[in-house]
Amino acid sequence: MSEPLRPDMFEELCPSGLLPLRFADKWAPLVLRCLADGPRRFSELRVPLHRTTAKVLTHTLRALQRDGLITRTERPGRTPHVEYALTALGRGLLGPLEAVCAWTEQHWEELLAAREAYTDATTRPAA
Repeated sequence: MSEPLRPDMFEELCPSGLLPLRFADKWAPLVLRCLADGPRRFSELRVPLHRTTAKVLTHTLRALQRDGLITRTERPGRTPHVEYALTALGRGLLGPLEAVCAWTEQHWEELLAAREAYTDATTRPAA
């Protein structure tokens, strides 16, 4: 039998509260991968991330900036623009992120089968 879970498991000072990539935030890891090869403008990020809205992308970029994973730099000039780039801290997440992507690729069929089985089981009419 397992030990009971402690009520103070996730107290305010627990490091899990600082976890920069929450599993519910599906866009943050994708943004980090987009910035792996260097700085990008917002419009450049919108190309591969076309399934998200500008509002959600802006929210994601701000959250990544808040956590110190990316920088936002305003570039003056004839056509001023903003660029986003990984910080050293953000670049340090690329290895673990690549490991998660590799795991997902390795277990792709199992994940799809599990989702399909769950959907079938939960949408089947009651007998």
